[in-house]
Amino acid sequence: MGQGGNRNSNNLVVPRATGALEQMKFEVAQELGISIPQDGYQGNMTSYENGSIGGYITKRLVTLAEQQLAGQFSGQ
Repeated sequence: MGQGGNRNSNNLVVPRATGALEQMKFEVAQELGISIPQDGYQGNMTSYENGSIGGYITKRLVTLAEQQLAGQFSGQ
């Protein structure tokens, strides 16, 4: 693989979710008191900060999926 400016190798299953996930990242960071640089470069952030944001996003996504599944099986 060549080296590009963007090293993010995460491929979304639903590419349309990009904006919502980006918004969620900023919301979670704000809730945790972590500031993401305005230019979007997170290379100077600590592993703990990035890991905390990622962990909380995962928890939130799991909760959303569980709620959706619960709604499907409750006949609503």
